[in-house]
Amino acid sequence: MDAKRLIIFDCDGVLVDSEPIALSVLTETLGMSGITIDEEGAAKRYLGRSLATVRNLVSEEYGLQIDDGFLNRMRDMLYTRFRNELRPIPGIHTALDGLEEAGIGWCVASSSQSERIALCLSATGMLDRFSPHIFSASMVAHGKPAPDLFLYAADRMGTAPSDCLVIEDSPAGILAARAAGMDVLAFTGGSHTGLSAYRDGLAALMPLQAFDAMEKLLHFVAPVRRPKDQPDA
Repeated sequence: MDAKRLIIFDCDGVLVDSEPIALSVLTETLGMSGITIDEEGAAKRYLGRSLATVRNLVSEEYGLQIDDGFLNRMRDMLYTRFRNELRPIPGIHTALDGLEEAGIGWCVASSSQSERIALCLSATGMLDRFSPHIFSASMVAHGKPAPDLFLYAADRMGTAPSDCLVIEDSPAGILAARAAGMDVLAFTGGSHTGLSAYRDGLAALMPLQAFDAMEKLLHFVAPVRRPKDQPDA
């Protein structure tokens, strides 16, 4: 892999371990509207997709029009649980420290709305490390798996797509990065990655380089530093 100037992180499932919470809230809220779907099914259909895409998919499959009341209920439940339960992905601060030391920039480009991204980063102590370089699907015409968001983020960061590396956890995000002409790594260290729907979705995109511990990111983007007393080979 060529050296990269910019790392573009997805947020949910990559920076914060939010996917199990989000899938739980989505299935519960759909259940209030008479739609029964388990978290496996929700992951297969909606993981990594923008709210606008989820609304369209639910309408097409179930005939349910997601209105403001539905969205407000779901948002209130989700944000309450995020404030109480959300945790950062282990090792993310170590990874960011390493990128900073290597002189590599980073940003976040997520299918979530800007308000939710800010809450996730704030609740896990990372907002200062990403602000103001936070990009949401609400800023572009088409969410993932379209390439619009990643191309927008790269443009705002003044970086060519070929100089970007995307860190994603969802099939939709991986497809979006590829469509944008960017290299992409699959992060499989989130607690939702045990879902069979998730594993099947990634398997369909193989061969794909994947890693399951955020500290390992530095091996892909920065040279491994030898201890001072260890001679070169």
